[in-house]
Amino acid sequence: MIPLPRWFAHRGGGSLAPENTLGGIRLAARLGFAAVEFDVMLSGDGTPVLIHDETLERTTNGAGPVSETADAVLFALDAGQGERIPRFSEAAALCRHYGLLANVEIKPAPGHEIRTAEVVASLTAEYWRGAAVQPLISSFSLAALAVAREVVQRFVADGPTAAELQAAKAFLVNGFALRIDSNRKLLDNVANIAWNRLPLDYLNTWTRQIERVSAADVQRAMARVLQPERMVTVVVGAAP
Repeated sequence: MIPLPRWFAHRGGGSLAPENTLGGIRLAARLGFAAVEFDVMLSGDGTPVLIHDETLERTTNGAGPVSETADAVLFALDAGQGERIPRFSEAAALCRHYGLLANVEIKPAPGHEIRTAEVVASLTAEYWRGAAVQPLISSFSLAALAVAREVVQRFVADGPTAAELQAAKAFLVNGFALRIDSNRKLLDNVANIAWNRLPLDYLNTWTRQIERVSAADVQRAMARVLQPERMVTVVVGAAP
């Protein structure tokens, strides 16, 4: 049996906050939820972002397919109550900050199943490296789940390639400014430092620490916290 919380806040905050937003995740934590579920899709620039629909109309003030929309456009949209579409990295950081179990649903646009699964699975392994509460990966696409399993197995066995490691570092470092671009986020970081007893210069040295990470460091961490042979695929509903 897999021990899981009884309740998950669906799409971040259920119906009480704009879905798939950081505000929804914060609300779920304040309401006492131990777990959240959210959807991850690739933007037109290949960035993993939180959104459920293949198009923008229902949940934002934008229009058109998510997979064909550039980041500069996506991140300027209103996703409800002033919230914007979050990056996957931001949602992961927030879940780790609050100690929430995350059900990361791979939500590929048609024709993007394999690439979406590769990106989301590899980044999930990186973002939750060493976390006390490890995430779930789910999808309605069995092809995406198969690819995700293969990616995790390869990461544990071989570690990331030089290109994958550099891309992950660039993604984290280049997005660092978005972790501290408001008073609310600064307070979240201060709380994180206090709760986890991090050094007081944590924010000043974070990017340098990321740059120092080697492929061997990642491989050791993956082997320590992931056990692919114990991973299971649970199919809910009718057999495919």
